[in-house]
Amino acid sequence: MTLLPRWFTGVLKEFAPVFSARIWPQVHLLVVGALLSPGKRTVTAALRVLGLADDPRFGTFHRLLNRARWSSLQASRVLLGLLLMALVPSGPLVLGLDDTIERRTGAKIRAKGIYRDPVRSSHGHFVRASGLRWLSLMLLTPIPWAHRIWALPFLTALVPSQRYNEERGHPHRTLTDWARQMLRVVQRWCPGRQLIVVADNAYASIAWLHDLQQGYPITVITRLRLDAALYDPAPERRAGQMGRPRLKGDRLPTLASRVHDPETRWERLQVGRWYGETNREVEIVSQTAVWYHNGLPPLPVRWVLVRDPKGKFSTQALLCTNLLQTPIQILEYFVQRWQLEVTFEEVRAHLGVETQRQWSDLAIARTAPALLGLFSLVTLMAHERWQSHEPWVRRAAWYAKTLPTFVDALAEVRRALWKVPTFRTFASEREMVQVPLEFIERLTDALCYAA
Repeated sequence: MTLLPRWFTGVLKEFAPVFSARIWPQVHLLVVGALLSPGKRTVTAALRVLGLADDPRFGTFHRLLNRARWSSLQASRVLLGLLLMALVPSGPLVLGLDDTIERRTGAKIRAKGIYRDPVRSSHGHFVRASGLRWLSLMLLTPIPWAHRIWALPFLTALVPSQRYNEERGHPHRTLTDWARQMLRVVQRWCPGRQLIVVADNAYASIAWLHDLQQGYPITVITRLRLDAALYDPAPERRAGQMGRPRLKGDRLPTLASRVHDPETRWERLQVGRWYGETNREVEIVSQTAVWYHNGLPPLPVRWVLVRDPKGKFSTQALLCTNLLQTPIQILEYFVQRWQLEVTFEEVRAHLGVETQRQWSDLAIARTAPALLGLFSLVTLMAHERWQSHEPWVRRAAWYAKTLPTFVDALAEVRRALWKVPTFRTFASEREMVQVPLEFIERLTDALCYAA
């Protein structure tokens, strides 16, 4: 363990209280192996890349995931603390909330279910997939050396299928139930910090949004149906008025009707960091209203209609539970939600999510959140490394990239863990003394960028 660099152990030492002293050395090795593995992220792949394929104590590393006593929730809290200290020491916390499907099959994977595959499905084509559903909470924050917003996972929970809960006699908890609990946990971890959550239309639920406004409110920004029933606020109660207090005022026109109303006054503005563009001109109109449905509590919201002057995307509506947020702030926050999809793609392409092969319930519940958290750990390590020098960006004749991406951050960490002198020594041991140093450096670079 003494051979590991100080910048690496400096980040990991914060997680030491989560594990016992007996298994802490194995944690170091598994993390290094997961970072250096070029393909599958299995325990055996991590041992092979570390040169431990002949170690007869390989079972110790498997037990770290399927039997050892340590808390994933406590590790998530430590990871969030590191992210806040390095990237968001003060101010509101912008969080992204989304679920993803880990495609897995097998009779022993009991928590799996049949879900809509969000990657393969489209508006007119529905594709089902067998697998595990994960709900991930990510910190949306600017990365100084990348000059853009990244979504950094820190808390991920397995959402078992309804069949799994029914077979065990457990009450079924929906995605919104899990999301509510996760947000309240983060609120306890960060007292006094304002939480702003961006999510897709799966979380546009009146009951769920109303629950998050109780106590210390959590601001939520999500999509809104164009045919949602919107009302004026309830009028003030007159002195001596009989009957129950009114919950809402008069019915307002639907947002769909406002789109085609010639009297609607659209305001044109520039939105920064718009889905791969630096700035984008859009037209908006915004007001406050009460969203209400029979049997549900009234929900005061600020809605924003967004129209594209170029006609490249259809008109859509957003809602925000904080009436004081300006329309431009709501738009800029919601556009950041796309970074969650980018992170899900990056962890599949470069960190081996969906290549795990565990079937133990405890190992399954730990491995995917650990790999998602590894994305944030790599970002922290690269941030630490690039404090003293400029980021190294890999370029090609067909890809003139100017800013570092996650694969550059991962390569920076790998390059520091897997030194060039290692290959030079290997070459001399094989009597390859005529290999030029330039070739060895290129070989190192290729291995560091291997997916």
